Amino acid sequence: MAEPGGGRPVTVSDVQQLVRRKDEIEAQIKACYELLEGQKGVGMHEPLVDAEGFPRSDIDLYQVRTARHNIICLQNDHKAVMKQVEEALHKLHAREKEKHAKDEAEALAEAMSQSQSLPRAFAKVNSVSPGSPASVSGLQVDDEIVEFGSVNANNFQNLQNIATVVQHSEGRPLSVTVIRGGRRVHVGLTPKRWAGKGLLG
Repeated sequence: MAEPGGGRPVTVSDVQQLVRRKDEIEAQIKACYELLEGQKGVGMHEPLVDAEGFPRSDIDLYQVRTARHNIICLQNDHKAVMKQVEEALHKLHAREKEKHAKDEAEALAEAMSQSQSLPRAFAKVNSVSPGSPASVSGLQVDDEIVEFGSVNANNFQNLQNIATVVQHSEGRPLSVTVIRGGRRVHVGLTPKRWAGKGLLG
């Protein structure tokens, strides 16, 4: 029997197939032993000749010989399949382990690149009034602002910069980028008059 998969990675179904083959062989071996048992209980080693050296007439010699031959062949097959099952399981476990390690490494690399590629924040949202334009746009308390329209960490001097951008953008959507929970999030914010103070809230 060829190695499962012939070069491709071993799968669970390969192992199941091998186990089914092992079960079939065991069933065949059992059937052969039952046949020998039915022939006056001759096993694998009882003589097939009588005391005078003549072939025994009380048993079917052909059937006994065939059953014995089959048992020997099947036992060899069984041993080979067991070896394949063992090897396949080893490969499967090794691959699972390798995959797990790779997944972990990828997750770590992604986390590292995320934290390295996050831009610098220049302000933090400390309050959002319910019903305000800021609230409607989805801004949240503790969001760290990295871009507010044309303002970013490189050209930000003070909060007046943001106030100026807001006044010039009344009624027009502004692109705002924040860092939330270690991830970059884009928010579309339209400054406009509302029930509360200012154009943002």
